[in-house]
Amino acid sequence: MGLVQIRQLRAIALDLGLLAGHLLLYPTGLRQERPPAPPPSGAAARPPTDGRAHRPVLLLHGFIDNRSVFVPLRRSLGRHGRPHIEALNYSPLLCDLRTAAALLGRHVEEVCARTGHGQVDVIGHSLGGLIARYYVQRLGGDARVHTLVTLGTPHSGTRIAPLLSAHPLVRQMCPDSEVITELRQPAPDCRTRFIAFWSDVDQLMIPAETARIDHPDVISQNIRVNGIGHLALAVHSSVAVRIREALDAPDEAPADASATVSVA
Repeated sequence: MGLVQIRQLRAIALDLGLLAGHLLLYPTGLRQERPPAPPPSGAAARPPTDGRAHRPVLLLHGFIDNRSVFVPLRRSLGRHGRPHIEALNYSPLLCDLRTAAALLGRHVEEVCARTGHGQVDVIGHSLGGLIARYYVQRLGGDARVHTLVTLGTPHSGTRIAPLLSAHPLVRQMCPDSEVITELRQPAPDCRTRFIAFWSDVDQLMIPAETARIDHPDVISQNIRVNGIGHLALAVHSSVAVRIREALDAPDEAPADASATVSVA
């Protein structure tokens, strides 16, 4: 057995173990998250952004999942100075990714109005990253999303999707889908920074490089993760560290926007 096969088997074993743990948490994330309660009526008024150096972070899960997948990442971000983190659930009964992108847009506007921030950061796992990218590129979301981090997202479409193509959302992740074709179109003056994490042993991204974002009109950086499977991208501590670094990075584009970095 070669080294590549061994690393793939290890990644599969890790993902299966994480899946077992995630199934225990899954029921806790079925309900939509409630926004933070407003301050008591007698409390002194202050601007919503007071004491908050960081932009709000919105988390968007993958297909047939919910916000519970982000429990470890959410804790990591919270421990390192990000007080405002919210997760958005979208229904697996949705039949069009574009509908979920519009829902995300409404939620972003609500968060900005409630917090007083003009922009947010978004982290999307798998399909969630594709939904967020559609909102940014096709629905004007680049005015609101400062940085979009994607984790194992099929930016160019994945060839595993036809095996599960009974669901319309899955068909939209195929390389020749209308959604993927739209995302290949020009996106002049797109203001959002894109950070795409992709794994060399991601079992759901075929080929693995489809989780890279390569578009001439967007500011992007691709970060390669070695030996971590699809589910682990959302929970691995090494990835969490790099996500925090990406969110805190200066606004300038990376010196080499197409560079890849190994984090594990």
